[in-house]
Amino acid sequence: MKKFLLILLTLVTLTATSQDTIITEKPVDPLLLQLNNLHNKIANINLDISTLKLDDINWKKITKFSTIYGAVNGGNSLSDVDVYSVTNGLETQTIQTPYDYSVILGVRKISRMGYEPKEAFKTGQENSFSDAATIGKVSGFEYLFEVSFVRQEGENYNNQHHFLRYIDDTYILKGEYLEDGFADIKYFETSQRYRHKIEDLSNLSFLPEALKGGKLSLNIGAAQRLSEPYGYNPLEEWQLSNGNLHYTFLAIQEGYTMNFDGQGGVEYFDPSGNSVATSTEIWEGVVIPTVLSDYTERKRNELENTIQHSLVLGFDYYYYSKKLWLHSWGNLMPWHYDDKGEFSYHKYNNNEQWYDYSGGLIFGYKYSKNLGVFVEGKYNKYWNREWHDFSLGVNYIIF
Repeated sequence: MKKFLLILLTLVTLTATSQDTIITEKPVDPLLLQLNNLHNKIANINLDISTLKLDDINWKKITKFSTIYGAVNGGNSLSDVDVYSVTNGLETQTIQTPYDYSVILGVRKISRMGYEPKEAFKTGQENSFSDAATIGKVSGFEYLFEVSFVRQEGENYNNQHHFLRYIDDTYILKGEYLEDGFADIKYFETSQRYRHKIEDLSNLSFLPEALKGGKLSLNIGAAQRLSEPYGYNPLEEWQLSNGNLHYTFLAIQEGYTMNFDGQGGVEYFDPSGNSVATSTEIWEGVVIPTVLSDYTERKRNELENTIQHSLVLGFDYYYYSKKLWLHSWGNLMPWHYDDKGEFSYHKYNNNEQWYDYSGGLIFGYKYSKNLGVFVEGKYNKYWNREWHDFSLGVNYIIF
């Protein structure tokens, strides 16, 4: 990647500077100047890790103002539900859902934005939408490492979110790992982007006058994502020409058996020999969905992860005052390299390109000392999988 960037920036520089053979005084192109600066910075980066000495690392600077936190949170879940049956006389079954909880461990060093409140303690449940922004409040090195073990409505999830990012005036480097069990998404992503800061916003007519004092930057670069082959459907090979599913043969392959009594009755057994259904209705309505779910999860877990190379475009805007604040960011991946692999997402998308994108918005406005409104949210869509959060409301303070 370093060699590729060096060659690309060198070609851009040579192309731009070889247009005239006559020596003339020409004004310096700001964009070209930034490209040259970026070229020089990349050229001076030492990528030989064998020369790295731990004693030379300024650990105090890296860990200064970071927070290590751990917390256990809990609460009641769904209330008990009574289920009645009259098959063999009146029977009552109580379905209980165990209480919800979360165990969270983490360490973070992310500068607090102007609009964020200062917490006395970190509980791990703070909804920090700004953590998803491309650019933080300050330049330099920031990071987040967080793992959580969650039980929600009787379902257990293991979640992880880790990232390292380095923000410079002319480039952005970031590595991120996300595992969200509730949204069923897991991937590792790295990106390298050129950043162009727009210093003067007075000519941007779409911005209200009050927001022209903010900071806006655009970025472009490459992203690499490592994940399971999303789009792969393990049940496709079991589908018939009419669209129905050959689920009985699939269940037999998975070890399920059935016993017909010769009088129209049938009993179904799981791979361990336990009876799981005594009628076709229960077999199709209760057991088969479990068979399909287990089979799909197992087949997906058997596959190796695939890597996706993509072009990424983005922007980041930030403005803050005590009365008004706006923080917005967005990322778009409009083009993805097709390696023609068996599990390439292009194959599941009719061999066409697709759009992956993410973004966020944090807005607050105080009409007076008493009344204020806010809107916060983030949205992600990768490989046609979506996960998002939002919050909005009104605050009125009575003096």
